[in-house]
Amino acid sequence: MLGLLVNDQEQKELEYAIKREMEELLLDLEDHRIDRMVKKSMQERYKLLFQLFRRVASESEYRKYIPKHVKTE
Repeated sequence: MLGLLVNDQEQKELEYAIKREMEELLLDLEDHRIDRMVKKSMQERYKLLFQLFRRVASESEYRKYIPKHVKTE
């Protein structure tokens, strides 16, 4: 396990960057032109980003992004 020490401003920046990436993935997952295998990879990426987001965001903030098909431990 690794540790990471960040200040409040860096934490907010991490939250922002992860949220934007997750929102982009959610939009792309709804695109019917994207191949199923690519979407599977995108879902795995979303899961990973969500786990990271849970570490830097407040509970009320990360609850908005809980995937419907993924358990949160």
